Amino acid sequence: MPTTAPSTTAERVGGTPLSDVTASDSALRRFLHGLPGVDAVGLEARAASLGTRSIKTTAKAYAIDLAISMIDLTTLEGADTPGKVRALAAKAVNPDPTDRTTPRTAAVCVYPDMAATAAVALAGSGVKVASVATAFPAGRAALDIKLADVRDAVAAGADEIDMVIDRGAFLSGRYLKVYEEILAVKAECARADGTDARLKVIFETGELSTYDNIRRASWLGMLAGADFIKTSTGKVGTNATPANTLLMLEAVRDFREQTGVQIGVKPAGGIRTSKDAIKFLVLVNETVGEDWLDNHWFRFGASSLLNDLLMQRQKLSTGRYSGPDYVTVD
Repeated sequence: MPTTAPSTTAERVGGTPLSDVTASDSALRRFLHGLPGVDAVGLEARAASLGTRSIKTTAKAYAIDLAISMIDLTTLEGADTPGKVRALAAKAVNPDPTDRTTPRTAAVCVYPDMAATAAVALAGSGVKVASVATAFPAGRAALDIKLADVRDAVAAGADEIDMVIDRGAFLSGRYLKVYEEILAVKAECARADGTDARLKVIFETGELSTYDNIRRASWLGMLAGADFIKTSTGKVGTNATPANTLLMLEAVRDFREQTGVQIGVKPAGGIRTSKDAIKFLVLVNETVGEDWLDNHWFRFGASSLLNDLLMQRQKLSTGRYSGPDYVTVD
């Protein structure tokens, strides 16, 4: 069963008060650059090895249902309309109208101006409203504009905020600027009734260049109070991979060991097939264990993945492969 460890900022890291680790740019840099270096060859070899695990039919059926329940069904296009968002919400609540035992997805992810539409469409369903913010996907805006973006989304009914970090600041070593920006966004996720929006921090791993940078970004996001760390926006050439996701899973495992705080992980972009999704679930099980095999702690950022999962689910239950014409086109 998933742990109920609070998603909150840690007070101490490895016995050191967080206030000392984040007291200055130089202190934060010493901590982040003091993390163990990543063995790239070993990381990629382990990710590839875990991806070859054989899954039996009963386990595959369980994995498909679990993967469906972990999807943040996403539409982030300039041509998004209220009608498209309502249709996506209907699919999230009832993915396969021919089989009401099909799990609902975890969330519907939209731009802030569509959050209110999604909130109305999903009311009472248990499916969360997630909204990208902070000048997604590039993050090139002044902080006050980014915070206004978050406030608008939360006020419109977003249960979750997916923010992008300032990759320029991170890559130039201005770690404290990134840390303070995440803190500021986290503060805007607060609600008067105490049901704060959960914060997913997106690193855009394809732009961070090295595995060492991905590890540092993971720790930086967690130190600042991220509820989830997320690989990518889905808007660049390299998005979620087994290797970068494995590295982030190792980071959340090590963070919980040191702080007692559990953080979620969300690979996003490029995960399109049931086979791919199951490989990621094997990574989760073998790296962090059952505590993360729940949609409160692990998500897939995807749009087309759900269709393939539904087709594979139908094949397992009927023995026939229905094909893409039997699922809705998003």
